[in-house]
Amino acid sequence: MMKNVLLLGILLLMVVVGFAQEPKKEGKPNIIFILVDDLGYGDLGVFYQNLRKKQQDKSKPFHFTPSLDKMARQGVVLTNQYCNAPVCAPSRASFLTGMNQGNAHVRDNQFDKALEDNYTIANVLKHAGYATAAIGKWGLQGEKSIASNWPAHPLKRGFDFYYGYMRHADGHEHYPFEGIYRGKKQVWENNNEVSKLLAKCYTTDLWTASAKRWIQKHEEGTDAGQPFFMYLAYDSPHAVLELPTQAYPEGGGLNGGIQWLGSAGNMINTASGRPDSFVHPDYADAMYDDDNDPATSDVPWPETYKRYATAVRRLDDGIGDILKLLDDLHIDDNTLIVFSSDNGPSIESYLPEDFVPYKPTFFASYGPFDGIKRDCWEGGLRMPVIALWPSQIRAGSTIDEPSMLSDWLATFANAAGLPSPARTDSRSLLRALKGEKSSIQSNIYVEYAVGGATPDFKAFEPSRRGKKRGQMQMLRIGDMVGVRYNIQSADDTFEIYNVVKDPKQSKNLANGNMRSLQKEFKMKALQWHRADTAAPRPYDNDLVPSLVKPKKLSKGLSYKLFTGNFPYLISEFGLKEDSKGVSTVIDGNALKYNGIILYNGYVNVPESGVYEFSFTTHGKGLIRIYETVAIDADFGYQSGEKIIYKVPLEVGVHPIKIYLQKTTGNNSLATKLEWKKEGEDWGAVDLYH
Repeated sequence: MMKNVLLLGILLLMVVVGFAQEPKKEGKPNIIFILVDDLGYGDLGVFYQNLRKKQQDKSKPFHFTPSLDKMARQGVVLTNQYCNAPVCAPSRASFLTGMNQGNAHVRDNQFDKALEDNYTIANVLKHAGYATAAIGKWGLQGEKSIASNWPAHPLKRGFDFYYGYMRHADGHEHYPFEGIYRGKKQVWENNNEVSKLLAKCYTTDLWTASAKRWIQKHEEGTDAGQPFFMYLAYDSPHAVLELPTQAYPEGGGLNGGIQWLGSAGNMINTASGRPDSFVHPDYADAMYDDDNDPATSDVPWPETYKRYATAVRRLDDGIGDILKLLDDLHIDDNTLIVFSSDNGPSIESYLPEDFVPYKPTFFASYGPFDGIKRDCWEGGLRMPVIALWPSQIRAGSTIDEPSMLSDWLATFANAAGLPSPARTDSRSLLRALKGEKSSIQSNIYVEYAVGGATPDFKAFEPSRRGKKRGQMQMLRIGDMVGVRYNIQSADDTFEIYNVVKDPKQSKNLANGNMRSLQKEFKMKALQWHRADTAAPRPYDNDLVPSLVKPKKLSKGLSYKLFTGNFPYLISEFGLKEDSKGVSTVIDGNALKYNGIILYNGYVNVPESGVYEFSFTTHGKGLIRIYETVAIDADFGYQSGEKIIYKVPLEVGVHPIKIYLQKTTGNNSLATKLEWKKEGEDWGAVDLYH
């Protein structure tokens, strides 16, 4: 009898162990993207501050980010990811739309400009069944509109819920009700302005509480099984450097940390005490060697830097709190969380005149690089990026391959089981996150224009101290980066640096044996750029260089078919075609079933000049010439509508991609593509493969 009981127990244990060892079948991951404001690559412990601590040099102060360091240990750090522009509005717009600045609608310093009505991360993920929320700083609503009539309100760009600062400048104050240094500000919950309820609410705490509230309600409600995407955009540590009201509440997650209380004047559990008063104890009595002389006494940190370190630590506490909530709700294992900043560190500070002006030199917030916000040097563009996804990402891993902020759209779409839209410049990082090899490379390209100059910091290379900015570009090919400032013409020379061997960009290689690379940078600077009258460039009217003509050209285009019920024109990257062939006409007849047809080939330009392309289709279509989106007839396109694109082209061959898709109710993909040189008549385009 005893043996039978023992045997039965062993069998039951084996069954239990068997179930425990069986891989858990995960559905689509929840996705949280956390974007902070003006935090430098060097501001995170894991990226640079821990190194300063290790050096034990009292002339080099450091601060701590324990929660983000823990996130890095449990996930992956991306050491070579760039923002798309070194200032917030175009950077954030590129993230949301997956477009680089060569094709983007929001460029330069176009704050509060309406985000284009096209594909965003949010409306793409809604095709995969996601609930979507945006919390925090927006600044892309359309500046000439009022209140709920904003054309690019988050609720009109794919988000189901919004809570935060709608207007760009509101993000320059961290107490919306009191308006301590920059005046009272507006906070919006969907279409309702709610700032009158937010006495003593510090925005870092407020956005954290709002994020926790939304996640908890979602997971405890009727839609608990639905995956969600959250864009959590903090407005800190940007500029004003205000302090919280009190210490961060103990614990975190469901029962600790910041909590949403929901009553006027007591909206969150830190809305008490005195605003702008709490300095983190790690920094309250911090001392440093201000003159780099061990013989003299150390001095206290200036108040400005105690504030900065406290603001960063508060972000770190909030992120740790959210991570604890995911654990408490048992959804952490299948939630992909990404942390990044929108651009490099700033020199802005909106504090009273008796404060020491903020400079990122105190903590070396730019890390091992030169440059800050508004610079196209590495320090203005290289971001401190961490991703955590316990069920998929190997703990403590690193991704060194170059990528861009805009690549997260394709990454999140692929994680959700969808291809990315063909319209985007985004390249998926999903395989890299999982530790797999991928042949898909990002196009690293930045363009930006602004007045002023690179700061005259002694820590920076002498050649760029005070260097005039103006029109700027940055491209990266492999380990090599090309940068040019104050561009006057398309023929201006790029400075060239190997940023792997020389991250500080101290040795300009342009004068060495770099003729072919210099030529390639100049070519791509035109081939990856689409002119925009709202952001004029000195090279807008220059001829786009042609490729070396292939030895053999044949009439027509090669094509690939991708069958399926796709919600939009899809990008082909990472996909295997169902069939392929060659066609002398662009009519989509090869597309007998639902899906996408992609034509590839060359436009053969007979003589240099400005050319116009005219396109109509009874389905959907998109055309790329090089990396520019020439024709976008996908999102919101009306069947039969004519779209015209004008571009200056050098004589020779230029690569072209034409995507076509049938739409419901259309049995035909009747498509017409014509061109003409300015001043001449329309005719058939000379297409070859």
